[in-house]
Amino acid sequence: MDITYLLWLQDFRNAINDSLTPFMEWISLFGVREILLLPAFVYWCLNKRTGLFILLSWKISQTLNAIVKLSACVYRPWVRDARIIPAGDAIKTAGGYSFPSGHTMMVTPIYGGLAIYAKKIKWLCALFILAILVTMFSRNYLGVHTPQDVVVGLFLGIFSLYVADFLLKYIDKHPEKDTLVMILCAAAGILTLVYVTNKSYPMDYVDGKLLVDPEKMTIDAWGDAGAFASLALAWYIESRFIKFEPTGWNFKGVVICVIGLVPLYWLIYNLGGITAGFFGPHWGKLVSKTILIFYIMIFWPIVLKLTTGKKNS
Repeated sequence: MDITYLLWLQDFRNAINDSLTPFMEWISLFGVREILLLPAFVYWCLNKRTGLFILLSWKISQTLNAIVKLSACVYRPWVRDARIIPAGDAIKTAGGYSFPSGHTMMVTPIYGGLAIYAKKIKWLCALFILAILVTMFSRNYLGVHTPQDVVVGLFLGIFSLYVADFLLKYIDKHPEKDTLVMILCAAAGILTLVYVTNKSYPMDYVDGKLLVDPEKMTIDAWGDAGAFASLALAWYIESRFIKFEPTGWNFKGVVICVIGLVPLYWLIYNLGGITAGFFGPHWGKLVSKTILIFYIMIFWPIVLKLTTGKKNS
């Protein structure tokens, strides 16, 4: 049934001469690259608690994705059925296993967290929810994920929002336990790394070619799960030593935060290649994701504190 649906979408793509493919590719790529600019801006400018909530749920979601994807080891649609031909360049960002959808699990905590923050502004809340649904559909439309991939990814992303909300509310009630929560988050990331690195994987060949190379597949897991531990460390450092306050929605504050997004944008697109060259693919991925998190949660907050003079009261 799932393959039939993807073939129907493929026939539709062909019928309209791939006119929607560039948009679908863009929405998919935005969901794993530039989307990180959104929670960073919220964290720096609008609401620190909401920004932390989104960042925490994002890393929980990515860690869950690594655990489930590298446990299930489900092959991509075109591996299961040669009639499936992914659209455009989508296959370049869809290596490895298929279930659940990493793109869906990236956008759900971020767009979902923003929807919760904007719930009083109905049209904006609806826009963020629509962005999740369009991203999910884009993965089916491009032929790189089955419906069950994106649906399960959605539910796991929602679950990540719930877990992050639970942890933050627990700290609100038990502030003396915040260090314990951060240690548990770091431990979860490290244990996930140990698990995905040492578990066994299927070694299926077609025409002498390995369908999925486990060594390559674990690279993203090192970045995602390893950076969960890094986020816990950044969270601890900021809460103990920096204690910045968001700039607020004013001209100076918005300008400083927007300026901070420029280096972040450059890091998102360029840092991975640099760190991989120095540290190798696995450690390079972890280091690059850690630097991104530290930039968002430590470096630019220090800049904001120095330039605005706003301190945590």
